[in-house]
Formats: sequence, C-alpha cells, structure tokens
Amino acid sequence: MASDAPLDAYDKKILRLLQAQGRITNQQLAEEIGLSSAACWRRVKALEENGTLRRFTALVDPARVGQPLTALVMVTLVRHHIDNTAEFERRILEYPEVLQCFATTGNADFVLRVVIEDMAAYDRFLNEKLFTLAGISQVSSNFALREIKNETAIPIR
Repeated sequence: MASDAPLDAYDKKILRLLQAQGRITNQQLAEEIGLSSAACWRRVKALEENGTLRRFTALVDPARVGQPLTALVMVTLVRHHIDNTAEFERRILEYPEVLQCFATTGNADFVLRVVIEDMAAYDRFLNEKLFTLAGISQVSSNFALREIKNETAIPIR
C-alpha cells in the first residue's frame, strides 16, 4: 500500500542512502542525513509501513550460485479472459526461477525474467511448468548474452 503523501527531502535522502548502502546502521544513516537516531528510525519505519520501502535484501550474482542463464520470456494468452490471467499470475508466483513478471502492452501479455542453470533446465521449466498452464497461446524466449546494465536503485530526485 503506497502512501499518497509526498516524500520530503529527508525521506528522499533516506531512500537514496538505503538503496546505495542497505547495511548502513540507523546511527550512520541519521548522521548522514542530519537527523537524530530516533527521528530517522521513525521515518524508516513509516516508509516501510506505507509500502515505499518494500524490503531489505542482498543482491546475489546468479552465475556465482550456478544460475548463469537469463531468459526474457514473452507470454501471450489465448484470449484476454480474467480467469486465464488470474490463474497465470497465481501460478507464476510459485516459480522461484521467475524473478520478475510484468503484465505488458504490445505483442505479449506478460514478460518474465527467468534465471536458470542451463538450456536443459530451461527446457524443463518450459515443459513442466510454463506449458502446463491453461490459456497460453504463445511463448517466445530471448536469452541474455551478457549483462550491460542491471540496476536496482530507483532514481529519486
């Protein structure tokens, strides 16, 4: 649930710093932005509670953990029916190899970012998971050759 209240300068500084240094202590954060520890902590809690800060996480290199293959998968449903869409979305949430799923405009109804071990594992993903879903008309896959840019920080002005 996102807040409708605009972010002030302190909130923006907090968000910029947390995106750059997720392990920064509250004391260090407070010092960097010029607030007391208590005031900083309250602001961070409020940003979490209103949904602006979704969660804290570590970024892992997929290749270092044996999943170097990235596929961008475009999925088109048979027809735009709410039941097909809802079921597809529900099932996609269960697949850990799908890191992102976007409902899109254009030629595909959904675009997935899938990170996986190799082509054989991707073939299993398609046949045992994706192709078993009802209502799929077409699947098209593009494979990343190399990563040029992969940022997680949202630009906050």
